[in-house]
Amino acid sequence: MKIENIKTLGELKKSGYKSINIKDELRTNLRNKIKSGQPTFEGVHGFEDTVIPELERAILSRHNINLLGLRGQAKTRLARKMIELLDEYIPFVTGSEINDDPLQPISRFAKDIIETKGDATPISWLHRSDRFFEKLATPDVTVADLIGDVDPIKAANLKLSYADDRVIHFGMIPRANRCIFVINELPDLQARIQVALFNILQEGDIQIRGFKLRMPLDLQFVFTANPEDYTNRGSIVTPLKDRIGSQILTHYPETIKIARTITEQEAKLDAIQNNMVYVPSLARDLLEQISFEARESEYIDNKSGVSARLSITAFENLLSTAERRALKSGVDKTTLRLSDFMGIIPAITGKVELVYEGEQEGAAAVAQHLLGDAIHTFFPAYFPKIEKLEKEGVKNAYTDIIEWFFAESGFELSDDCSDEEYERILGSIVPLEILIKKHQPQLEKEDKFFMKEFILWGLVEYKKLSKDRFSKGYQFKDIYGSFISKL
Repeated sequence: MKIENIKTLGELKKSGYKSINIKDELRTNLRNKIKSGQPTFEGVHGFEDTVIPELERAILSRHNINLLGLRGQAKTRLARKMIELLDEYIPFVTGSEINDDPLQPISRFAKDIIETKGDATPISWLHRSDRFFEKLATPDVTVADLIGDVDPIKAANLKLSYADDRVIHFGMIPRANRCIFVINELPDLQARIQVALFNILQEGDIQIRGFKLRMPLDLQFVFTANPEDYTNRGSIVTPLKDRIGSQILTHYPETIKIARTITEQEAKLDAIQNNMVYVPSLARDLLEQISFEARESEYIDNKSGVSARLSITAFENLLSTAERRALKSGVDKTTLRLSDFMGIIPAITGKVELVYEGEQEGAAAVAQHLLGDAIHTFFPAYFPKIEKLEKEGVKNAYTDIIEWFFAESGFELSDDCSDEEYERILGSIVPLEILIKKHQPQLEKEDKFFMKEFILWGLVEYKKLSKDRFSKGYQFKDIYGSFISKL
């Protein structure tokens, strides 16, 4: 007989079921997963040797937890993943507002019905997916929202005085009894509201409008906070911090490989886009490097963080840019171009907080700077280093390319030109082909034209060529010809 088919308290007692509080439940299931070698927080990447071990230790210690980190560091995802450490089903008294344990009832409703019906008390089963409650802390949150209040309508309907505890309407926290309760952005919660959490975290009782109720609520609290909020909007009051067992610092991905894994997992793409647009590996790396550059940029307020969502939405925009171009050209397949990266600017501008210098530059210009910085960083990993000072008359790896531009006066590359035109223009620059064959001989055929465009953008970043934006594309020229044309 499946345990969830048990319908009465008597049947539950006969089954030998034993109650366990949520912290011990999480601890027991985590122990079993660790012993069997199963992943504990599957789908969360980059935290395997840092955050996850600390989180596991906190759960084993039965602690309430505060996840402290900048935006877009998977804090809420980690909290939601804790659901997987809960038992699949737990019993509760049918009709109970606060998921009363039939074997250890705490509400007046549950105690009364068990006293009246005994072993015939009906029970229901709560699935672990329904045992997660989440509240975003905002300045308008009240004690009544979280803890509860007297309900005058209930008092009138039941013809009870306000002195009767049956007139209480429970708030979100009592209703989350035996569940995981997450309060996001805890510093945004007003100090007087934070104070209302003291007794719940430590003593286990709640007070509502003069009613002192000894209700040992069974909760696993998880709080999230952004360090920036401590100065901008508020702070966690010291007695509340003292009652939170473990504070765990999160962080951004530390390598391009991890960042790529996260983006590819989270990006919302359909099969049509994936089949229509071929994305070179270098393009994926460049996209991730933009976020890394943003976190170090002088134009961006690093204290506010650069969310991992920047790369995710930028990747979605990137594929959509190539998809739109292919649809306009009437083709079923296309390869991503470096010029398609102009389509990710709207995904960047709304996700970075600019300092004064950045505001002066403008959000769109800062986004283009970040792309240029990413290309500048990656270029030496693929091709010979470009020295700032070179001996006159001495040829280097890029001399033939620069001389080609001097002789041909450059070219224009429109954003929406067909793949045939795109390949014809880049294919006409013979020195590009020679450079790739010499320094990237193992390059996939499908990646060749993206690499050619990457070389040109790289030479622009190292001040060897000039690139000018016009309404529908780019014009590449030798840097001296560009300088003369401006005189």
